[in-house]
Amino acid sequence: MIRVWVASIASIITAASAGAQTPTAPAPACELHVWPAERFNARTTGWGVGFGLIGALADSAGHADGDAQRRTSLSSALDSPGQTAALNSLALADLLKQQPATVILHDAPLERHSVNDIKTRRATSSSPCYSELIVADVLYQKAAMYGRSLKTLFIYRQFGDAPEAKRIYKSWGGNGLKIFPPKPGDDIQAANDELVSVFKADFEEFARNEVAAQTATR
Repeated sequence: MIRVWVASIASIITAASAGAQTPTAPAPACELHVWPAERFNARTTGWGVGFGLIGALADSAGHADGDAQRRTSLSSALDSPGQTAALNSLALADLLKQQPATVILHDAPLERHSVNDIKTRRATSSSPCYSELIVADVLYQKAAMYGRSLKTLFIYRQFGDAPEAKRIYKSWGGNGLKIFPPKPGDDIQAANDELVSVFKADFEEFARNEVAAQTATR
């Protein structure tokens, strides 16, 4: 009887433990909406830019076909899903030093011409702690003196509980490239991976500058 009673108690405790649910933390009230870039560009400049307007025009014409190919490669490696996936792999709210937020990714880019004109919320949301991160432009640049780099223009807009942005911070992040664009016979995937990595580094640079600018205004 004693053994049966002990076993029964143990069964009750086990059942109670199995039925108990661990409380889950409530979802953050803040929302951070993220949009990828619509516009890509590639700009190569040689030594011709140092010889006045005629030299600059000749230099630009000489690189036009190559820049068109590089622009296509850039938009393929950093398409909309690629941009949002890269940003989503980062702790965006932490890097921006904002309150914990639910990150909401938007697949379709905003029309570039509307990004600066529309100051109201771009997403339908009633969040009392709402913000937006917009990738405005992605630029591959090669300069004869400075080498190759990927520059990305980000716009961070903070609304709080308001329908219009209370604060807008807009700035470039830029970092050097060693592999992209790949030469014939090079590993294309390695070049694409480098673009994604440098794209994330661009955002991290942007976030550091944003936090510094926000701290300076306090």
